[in-house]
Amino acid sequence: MSKQDAIGIDMERHGSVMLLAFNRPERRNSLDMDSRRVFAQMVSDAVADDSVRAIVLTGRGGHFCAGGDISSMGAGGLTAEAGRTRMRNTLKNVETLYTCDKPVIAAVEGCAFGGGFGLALLADIIVASETARFCMSFAKVGLLPDSASLYTLPRIVGVQRAKALLMSAREVRAQEALDLGIAMEVVPKEGALPRALEIAQALAKASPVATAMTKTALNHSLSSDLRSMIEYEATAQGVAFSSEFHAAAVQDFLAKRPGSFQWPEGRT
Repeated sequence: MSKQDAIGIDMERHGSVMLLAFNRPERRNSLDMDSRRVFAQMVSDAVADDSVRAIVLTGRGGHFCAGGDISSMGAGGLTAEAGRTRMRNTLKNVETLYTCDKPVIAAVEGCAFGGGFGLALLADIIVASETARFCMSFAKVGLLPDSASLYTLPRIVGVQRAKALLMSAREVRAQEALDLGIAMEVVPKEGALPRALEIAQALAKASPVATAMTKTALNHSLSSDLRSMIEYEATAQGVAFSSEFHAAAVQDFLAKRPGSFQWPEGRT
């Protein structure tokens, strides 16, 4: 089942997986203000839907997302206050996507530039095709990174490398992205979406309780202390022990039956 918005974003259901696809190929899937608002609503809808167990982000036409549509930015026509308000309103989906309980997979073909790179970094896992190119291009137009890139990028590559990537606005190809830990897997051209859906469909069969609590813990781990993390582990494990999924998984194990969750074979 699919829904295509006239603004240029597709929303497709694949069983318990929701696919959100940027679809403005004539502009390399760049986002104007209207498409940002539509995307934010689609993210909210997918996160709020309990029948959705995983989310996949991708782009149509050979590219992921070129970031903000510069032609729609109205350069020089906004006061600092108005610009800040507009960005705060249009980036509301960022925290929702990053902190949601569901696993989020980004399938990147072609360019993931500027805010498009930032949106990919909000995913828990990035699958990149060999055509993928990542670039924090903000410096080229005299802007700061957004889409939470100042938070996510240094946590993935380290502060020094993040500074270099942000200040230089240089492109990172697929293999380097893999080496830096930006991408989890590199697959052949046009293979990113099939692999991302395969991973998402597998994760959709994992324990939603354990998955959500693991994701929450890891999102806070770098800003937490050892004692707090150990206490969280103890509390969260107590909750997981009482889940229906755990009880069924134990019975499968004792009966030597394959469990419902199996990681799909790949590089990871």
